[in-house]
Amino acid sequence: MNVPPEISAFERLNEYGEFAEVAARAGGDVLRDWRGRFAVSTKGPRDLVTEADLASQKTIREILLSRFPEHGFIGEEGDQDSVNSSLRWMVDPLDGTSNYVHGFPAYCVSVALAYHDEILAGAIYDPVADECFTAIRGGGARLENTALQTTDPPQLSDALVAVSFPPHVDCESLAVADFLSIVPHVHSVSRTGSTAINLAYRAAGRLDGFWVRRIACWDVAAGLLIAAEAGAVVVPCRHPDDSCEPPAQATVSLDRPAFVAAANQRVATGLHDLLTG
Repeated sequence: MNVPPEISAFERLNEYGEFAEVAARAGGDVLRDWRGRFAVSTKGPRDLVTEADLASQKTIREILLSRFPEHGFIGEEGDQDSVNSSLRWMVDPLDGTSNYVHGFPAYCVSVALAYHDEILAGAIYDPVADECFTAIRGGGARLENTALQTTDPPQLSDALVAVSFPPHVDCESLAVADFLSIVPHVHSVSRTGSTAINLAYRAAGRLDGFWVRRIACWDVAAGLLIAAEAGAVVVPCRHPDDSCEPPAQATVSLDRPAFVAAANQRVATGLHDLLTG
């Protein structure tokens, strides 16, 4: 999809990127402030939400919509505005809530702006490591002040890959079948509990590949852009609710994301073939 020039101009994209980073860092500050003094509730089976999630999203929303009131806002914790707008902020105020609740240091804030399915700017902030991964469309990806460029493992069998499971998984689920089909063919499979961190780590070369079949747009929007701008190969795959694989040259749908992101075409194709074999 062609992005209108008044939206895609570098100065405009740079402004979007700056506000994405400011909002992500502010959300991370809220998470730090709430550590150890939050109440926990559930959204569904094994799907937690804390007061920290809600406070982080409120802060992020105020920052973004005070500057861009005409934009839509889609947050994991509800509070959606003008979702029919062609420009939508997609926000996960705490990706890795279960980790946060248990004190496991793998959680982050994810903020992205998309024009339909075209992601324009994104930021992922890890408040534990104090690391912010950022990207704007066509402008490359960065970790703080360092440009990111994908690494290149020799082959699939040497690759460290990660997966994100949905909150409710049983032994008969496709997610488990996918996991078992890939484990024998790679060096190792990790599960951090944070989709956004998985994609940020792919961009930074800490992971060689990542796959997910069922996830929400706010979990992946920023990470997809950051990984792609760092040089990762992103290949859509079949969503569990679809009956067939997406057509060749398809892009990832933000309405129902399902994809492989890898260091190079060889690893991406290998993972994709294992998932579809």
